[in-house]
Amino acid sequence: MRFLVLGATGYLGGHVAERLRALPGARVLVGGRSADADVTVDLASDRPRPLAQALASAAPDAVVNCAGVTGADAVTLAEVNARGPAVLCAALLEAAPAARLVHLGSAAEYGPGTPGRRVAESAAARPAGPYGATKLAGTVAVNASGLDAVVLRVGNPVGPGAPPTGLPGRVTALLTDAGGDPAATLRLGDLSAHRDFVDVRDVARAAELAATAPGPLPPVLNIGGGEAVQVRELVRTLAGVAGFRGRIVEEGAGGSARSPQVSWQCSDITAARDALGWRPSYSLDASLAALWAAASRSEEGAAAR
Repeated sequence: MRFLVLGATGYLGGHVAERLRALPGARVLVGGRSADADVTVDLASDRPRPLAQALASAAPDAVVNCAGVTGADAVTLAEVNARGPAVLCAALLEAAPAARLVHLGSAAEYGPGTPGRRVAESAAARPAGPYGATKLAGTVAVNASGLDAVVLRVGNPVGPGAPPTGLPGRVTALLTDAGGDPAATLRLGDLSAHRDFVDVRDVARAAELAATAPGPLPPVLNIGGGEAVQVRELVRTLAGVAGFRGRIVEEGAGGSARSPQVSWQCSDITAARDALGWRPSYSLDASLAALWAAASRSEEGAAAR
């Protein structure tokens, strides 16, 4: 089976590509802007016809779109998260209309949740800012395309390789810099929000199942941990894994711009279980341990060089 993974050099895409490469008989093609990409793709600027020609030459059985941006200006968010999926769908309709499209969306599309409740796919989407709004626009484009497609609405990914653009990766970098200094202080923003964390390896497994599942799938499936965890708990647990002995100070500013607007986020993941046989396999503790172990290996490797 031939898979085309867009955004394979990113956090989620890298894990998805690795997972698919482990499948017997799989051929995984990487699509992106880099010179060594198997298929040259720039969803922010490509026109449908040239992209269709590139996709036709790749002849994928399934396309997994992991391309997306989070911390960027509104124009960039719109170009990649909204325009990108629309262009991809138009090109696929021309070049490979029978291919399965798995598009990674975001739980941010739902917007503010109700404390104590899990949000299902049928809930109204009320994104609180440009990121969630542009991801929702991408979902609408995919759902309206007429392709054999499914959107995986991913919660807050965590686990090995988490980038510093997200809170788990940023805290990991701060803990690495602090080392074992008992006088060190981690200064963070408000950590009172609740988020639904899901291991990046579980996200990759969901993408694999969605790309290879026989028959049509629901248009949207939530992929999360299924539990709301206070961000403060995540930070304290990660600090404990790292052996941090200093202070953690919440200064009320400098955190995610979404936190004051979305204080509660928790996904109902029942539909993913029913459609894909998927459920999370990693606990948050295991995810944070793997995140810290991967960061420590990277730090040791850098020191050795």
